[in-house]
Amino acid sequence: MPLSDTARIAAQRTAPSALMLWRALQPLRGLARFMNTGAHPDDETSGMLAALSLRDGLSIAYACSTRGEGGQNDIGREAGADLGTLRTAEMERACDVLGMSMYWLSTSPADPITDFGFSKSGVETLGKWGRARTLRRMVEIIRADRPDMLCPTFLDIPGQHGHHRAMTEVAEAAMEAAADSGFEAEGKPWQVAKFYLPAWSGAGDAYDDDLPPPAETLLVSGAGREPVSGWSWEEIGQHARAFHATQGMGRWTGGAESAGWPLHLLRSRVGADRGALTDNLPAGFADLAAGHARFAALDAALAATVAAFPDAGAVLRAAAAALHALRAARDACPPALADAVLHRLARKEAELGRVLLLASGVRAEGRFARDHARPGETVGASLSLLVPDGPVSASLRWQLPAGWQATDATITVAANATAADPYPAQYHPGAPRGPVALALTLVAEAQSLTLSLPSESPLLVLPAREARVDPAAVFLNRLAPRALHLRLSEGAKVALPPDWRQEVVAGDLVLHAPANARPGASVLPVTLEGHLSQTVTRIWHPHTGPLIRPAPAVLRLTVDDVALAKARIGYVGGGHDRVDHWLRAMGAEVSTLDDAALSPARLAELDTLVVGIFALKSRARLGAMLPQLHAWVRAGGNLVTLYHRPWDNWIPETTPPARLEIGKPSLRFRVTDETAEVRHLLPEHPLLTGPNAIGPADWHGWVKERGLYFAKSWDPAYAALLEMADPGEEPQQGALLSARIGEGRHSHCALILHLQMEALVPGAFRLMANLIAPAR
Repeated sequence: MPLSDTARIAAQRTAPSALMLWRALQPLRGLARFMNTGAHPDDETSGMLAALSLRDGLSIAYACSTRGEGGQNDIGREAGADLGTLRTAEMERACDVLGMSMYWLSTSPADPITDFGFSKSGVETLGKWGRARTLRRMVEIIRADRPDMLCPTFLDIPGQHGHHRAMTEVAEAAMEAAADSGFEAEGKPWQVAKFYLPAWSGAGDAYDDDLPPPAETLLVSGAGREPVSGWSWEEIGQHARAFHATQGMGRWTGGAESAGWPLHLLRSRVGADRGALTDNLPAGFADLAAGHARFAALDAALAATVAAFPDAGAVLRAAAAALHALRAARDACPPALADAVLHRLARKEAELGRVLLLASGVRAEGRFARDHARPGETVGASLSLLVPDGPVSASLRWQLPAGWQATDATITVAANATAADPYPAQYHPGAPRGPVALALTLVAEAQSLTLSLPSESPLLVLPAREARVDPAAVFLNRLAPRALHLRLSEGAKVALPPDWRQEVVAGDLVLHAPANARPGASVLPVTLEGHLSQTVTRIWHPHTGPLIRPAPAVLRLTVDDVALAKARIGYVGGGHDRVDHWLRAMGAEVSTLDDAALSPARLAELDTLVVGIFALKSRARLGAMLPQLHAWVRAGGNLVTLYHRPWDNWIPETTPPARLEIGKPSLRFRVTDETAEVRHLLPEHPLLTGPNAIGPADWHGWVKERGLYFAKSWDPAYAALLEMADPGEEPQQGALLSARIGEGRHSHCALILHLQMEALVPGAFRLMANLIAPAR
């Protein structure tokens, strides 16, 4: 739906026109292009990029390998490609703050370059991504963007995330490959002039660099403040980082200026630095085209445009003159200089267009009556144009793909329009998002240009055939058989396994398994009108707006045997997992407890309480009840805590019933190999023997990893039940701990059982059934 007036006012307050104009002017001050590289959304060095762009006049870009599909989610339950879709949008909003172009190596949810989970090895990472493909994509990005400088955020050293290591290795290799005319990749060869490494350690709560950083050869100062806003560069960086809400980013700095960012010049085609990033790089067009008067005139016109601030009228006139000078220089560009100059002229022309728009005071808006439409549908739409009195004239129209149509009040989607792409390959601030754009033609001081602008919100094209199945994944426990209730779109059908029966009851599709249903997993297509269809995940958060992710419509079904002890189970979640849903799916009696139900009286009615991942961070009531919860355990209750991070209000001495410390840096306290051998240290322990005997088969078929945020140390009351290790590392024993506490029991599980249940891994259901069995 269109933004409300309140939402539009809130957005306007974050972008005062004088500030936006000042920021738009800064890239006109130079020619140098700086590209940061990383493996995940949020790997960008935001404070440094703000300083380089808004203080030093560099233009900036970020190249990222993955969409962050394997990361945590602090604001919801989106996971996998849905999380990748959300994190892509978060990254784009962060780019808006910094004025930064964005490029992705991963181009679809099916791309092998994906955030497959935490890795400790660059070799493992490139083995999964495909080194040749990863290098080719990086080369294509360099050739398309043509940066002068490359700088990864992390070092390729032991103790660092394997994805970071892989991306740094590939970025360095791409510097040479992009310039090699014999390297097969799209785009004309381009030679990056300088390659920097961070001269700081990447160690912290998550990582633990084994080697020191390289020597500092240059310091990017953190000193100074943005003149118009008064914010420090680090503050502006945090404004951008706050959009990475799924990762809990955004830190209040109190206005303190950063000490700066030390860099190490690893490779240079232009000589050593003398104290600045831009040393030995062209400062203006005259440096590239010595003796050509029109390029010197362009440099002077660009400088005059910047100097005209804060007089918007003067900026407008100067920018129009600079545009005229740019076009004259382009027309006179000698063929021998084209490769070095034309892409820079194109970038400057786009930057001048942005300055002219802001200085003119023209407001162009396009709105839709709703966020989504299918091929062939007509949507209400409106254009509005405000042109202040003055020397500027303007016209506005819709800019549509072939086959689309527009009237004064509607837009009709082409019958063959493709569904919205959740993984766009690149993004540029101020550019349209999606197929529909606004074409704004400005005429100022006899200079005319047409800008392609985004609508207020993008129009998201849905698949032509959308079939919904809810739930889309089901687990059938043969030892607690039940009918499976699904909701399907009207006309949709599921291709069932042989001998299964279905009926419609009160609008639900009810599936009945035969008594001899075979154990195993199936992926069942969902059809609509006899055709394979797609399903759509609709995602909405205030900081990103509406998003969709289309995917083939299927029902995932797993049938297996899980023995259950009779137990009354309570579940307290933090909104980050669906463990209560899966407990019910396997036949357990579960109550999901809100804050009102968290009371000693309610605890007394339960045999087991399961605390979901991160719940102690977000459920303040749970933290306040810890003394009563410990008393309940001592009286015979069974407490199961799923993994928490050290910063999730987990205090080793007071959060669990007996001391239990979660390890950090977390890289050292996890097992990322999902196939790692699991050794049972206490094979006869009740959690490994009943009601299900846990054996080697239960560790097969796991996805992403074994577990993370393992315990580091614990009270002698706890018994370590399992031992496992990543290749070449010492075994870890903090994945599953259990202690008798008085008459009760506390078990802490750092295995990612919630994700395995989402993946319908039978062993995860069987182990969870043992964990929830009463302590008595």
